[in-house]
Amino acid sequence: QVQLVESGGGLVQAGGSLRLSCAASGSILRINAMGWYRQAPGKQRELVALITSGSSTNYADSVKGRFTISRDIAKKTVFLQMNSLKPEDTDVYYCNANLQRTGRFTSQDYWGQGTQVTVSS
Repeated sequence: QVQLVESGGGLVQAGGSLRLSCAASGSILRINAMGWYRQAPGKQRELVALITSGSSTNYADSVKGRFTISRDIAKKTVFLQMNSLKPEDTDVYYCNANLQRTGRFTSQDYWGQGTQVTVSS
């Protein structure tokens, strides 16, 4: 059993900051990558930020310079520091992990439950 638990979402004024956290638990052999995606109603899910096991990072153009992804390897936790938030950042944010479970041959994608981020103008 693998579970991703998110926290840190909420309501903030434009220009403010939020920090999202996502902790993976269960019998995990290795985590290949963890990231954050967002999806507004009626729109497709899009990548916000990603960090790999080799510490490479990737950001959506719309958040570069404002968001920072980081991780705590020992705690199997990924963070998304969101600064200078804009109303356009309002979305449901989902944590994703590509990982291999102990005793399994292949890796799979796992998703968190989603957390609402609302930025008011």
